[in-house]
Amino acid sequence: MRTITNPWPVLLVALVLAALAGAAQAAPATPFLLLDPAALSQYRTTYKKGGPAEAQQVKALLTKADQALRHGPYTVTSKQRMPPSGDKHDYISQAPYWWPDPSKPDGKPYIQKDGLVNPETEQLQDDENLAGLCRDVRDLALGYYFSGDEKYAAHAARQLRTFFLDPATRMNPNLNFGQGIPGLNDGRSFGIIESRHLVYIPDALALLSGSKSLTPALVRDLKGWYGQYVQWLTTSKIGQEEGANKNNHGTFHDVQLVDFALFIGNRELARQTLEKQTLPRLPVQFAPDGSQPLELARTRPWNYVSMNLQGWLQLAVLARHAGVDLWQYTSPEGRSLGQAVAWFRPYLLKEKQMERPDAVPAGNTAILTIYNRADREYPALEANKVFAQYPDFVRTPWAI
Repeated sequence: MRTITNPWPVLLVALVLAALAGAAQAAPATPFLLLDPAALSQYRTTYKKGGPAEAQQVKALLTKADQALRHGPYTVTSKQRMPPSGDKHDYISQAPYWWPDPSKPDGKPYIQKDGLVNPETEQLQDDENLAGLCRDVRDLALGYYFSGDEKYAAHAARQLRTFFLDPATRMNPNLNFGQGIPGLNDGRSFGIIESRHLVYIPDALALLSGSKSLTPALVRDLKGWYGQYVQWLTTSKIGQEEGANKNNHGTFHDVQLVDFALFIGNRELARQTLEKQTLPRLPVQFAPDGSQPLELARTRPWNYVSMNLQGWLQLAVLARHAGVDLWQYTSPEGRSLGQAVAWFRPYLLKEKQMERPDAVPAGNTAILTIYNRADREYPALEANKVFAQYPDFVRTPWAI
């Protein structure tokens, strides 16, 4: 007699194998680094329930995402000027505040005019293309996160492959020729601040989780590119010089290194960077009253104190992923991030005015974005009183 076996165990195994095969095709989870997933999820839930304020902001997000669909492809290989290496895959830019010397026949070597941008630098497009790529991928990722529309994810994936991975158009993972000065050098450590926008890509990948366009191979290869950039950043002369810079350049060096290290899974490098470089910067950059003497000495003081503190805010958010609490840290000299954030409060409340205005007018968006995130860490700020002075500023969980 033929034995009739129960087909369910075999079927169950087949179903499990099929599910595992399907899971293998989905992109691995990429953790959020700068953005708060809980705050984003709550905002999305409220939006889907018809919250009017949330609906208005998401509509604006989707408008930006739709605009980003029409942009690109961004590349560093489309430029007309060849880098000193002879390889168009190398990034190149020119120092923005350096101008031809009128006393020299050819203008070289250039001379500095701090805070005044030489329009000649706009002829090189690599910095704009890098910033544009990061901005658009972030907008597309937010569009996908709130709408679930695959078109946003697909375009973001295309942009990422074109800029970082495709052999014909990829950027080499270095900034050897950033912010060069005609007549003086081909590139400087100060150029590294131009790659600070790269910190938005890991969070964009987290926003894109679940998309069929975000393949495991794409995530793996992007981590490989970032890993090569981290290697260059930590071993090259230019990268090491930027890490030693005392002002905002040093701050954003740390932001990048910590963010990229966390992205590629090197938590130990992130922690060491914070403990050995970031924490010792506090007494160098901040006075006992929380002011920033190095940035206040610039021709655009409000712009630079705001920008630098935004870097510190990002470091504080990233630091918790590495087991370091920068929000509440106080240096042996008594300096803290809390003091630095509080320094802005009387200016924002219009109780004080800057002694010297910026050479080029600067707004308050950067510092209000900082207060939006710092509010939960420092209740004594009474940030709501600050925001009452700026009713046009909209608080959202994706601003960082």
